[in-house]
Amino acid sequence: MTPADWIGLLAGTLTTAAFVPQVIKIWRTKHADDLSTYMFVIFTLGVALWLWFGVVMASLPVILANSVTLALSVLILAMKFHYRK
Repeated sequence: MTPADWIGLLAGTLTTAAFVPQVIKIWRTKHADDLSTYMFVIFTLGVALWLWFGVVMASLPVILANSVTLALSVLILAMKFHYRK
């Protein structure tokens, strides 16, 4: 792997890990009313496109980071709809 790949993996790990506390908070509180549905839908679509881009470009860091981020984003959206009042 190149140095650029390592930087990409580190960047992807950090930005993806940033969503974990939000998932945990929503799961513990059973509450996600304060999150913008539109923002997360748009964000999720953007991440899906980044994943597609990573596949087309055969970029492992982009594929790995966006696969996990997409899963977390979809989980947040699912919990938002599940726990809505």
